[in-house]
Amino acid sequence: MTEETRNGVHLALDPEQSPETIEYFESIKDLDGISPYQLASDLVNCDKDKDMPADLFDFIVGLYEEAISAGNVWAMNDLGALYYDGHGCCQDFAKSIYYYEMAAEHGEPQAQENLGYCYYYGRSVPVDYEKAFHFFAKGAFTGRLVSLYKIGDMYRRGYYVRKDPVTAFTIYTRCTEFMTPHEWDVAGPVYLRLGSMYLHGEGTEKDPREALRCFQEAERFLYDMVMNGEVMYRKSLNAAIEGQASARAELSEHLP
Repeated sequence: MTEETRNGVHLALDPEQSPETIEYFESIKDLDGISPYQLASDLVNCDKDKDMPADLFDFIVGLYEEAISAGNVWAMNDLGALYYDGHGCCQDFAKSIYYYEMAAEHGEPQAQENLGYCYYYGRSVPVDYEKAFHFFAKGAFTGRLVSLYKIGDMYRRGYYVRKDPVTAFTIYTRCTEFMTPHEWDVAGPVYLRLGSMYLHGEGTEKDPREALRCFQEAERFLYDMVMNGEVMYRKSLNAAIEGQASARAELSEHLP
C-alpha cells in the first residue's frame, strides 16, 4: 500500500463524518513500522458510530487482502467482519461468509463463532441450527462466552436440541460467573435474557425484583455497546428499558 494511496483516501475524508479517522491518518508519519493488518484494524476502530465512506472501506479491504496474502488468519476473519457489519456502506453477507470460512479452516475461533451466527440467523445461507450449534459448541469448549450463551438460546427455544429453559437459565447464569467487567458483548445480552426469565418465571422461579436488577444491568452494558457503534443492539437496549417498566409494574402490585 503506497503513501500516495493513503494520502488520497485521507484528503477525501469529510471532517464531520470521519474526525477520528482524519486524526489517526495525521498521526502517522509514514507507513514504515506499521503492518497492513494493524493499519486496517486501527482504521476500523475509528468513527465506529458513523457510516464509513466507501473509498475508506475499499482502502481497508485492500489492506486486509494484503495481510491475507501473507497468511494472516486474523485478517481473514476481520475482513469477513468488515463485510458482515458493512459500516453503513458495503454490507455483503456472502463475502463475509467466504472469509469466515477461510479463517475457520485455519482454526480461527472467532471465525467459527461468526459462522455460527450466520447459520443461526440465515445470513446469506439457509438457516441451519445443526451447523450453528456445531460452531457455537466449538467456541464454548474453548471458553468463548458468546458461543456459550448462544447455545443457551438454542436450549431456550428448542433449536436443534430439545427445548429446556432450565438448562438455558443455567447456561446464562454460568456466563455471569465467568464474564469479565469489560465483556459488553456478553453481559448486555445475557442480563437481558436473565431479566426476561426472572420476569416470566421461565426456567426459574418468578422474581420481578431480580428481573429488575438484571434489566438494569443489561441497560448499562447495552447502552455502552450502542454508544460504541454497535447500533444493532439498539432494539435490545429498548427491550431492557421496557423490561424494567414491566418489572416495576409487577413489584408495585405487591407493595403495602
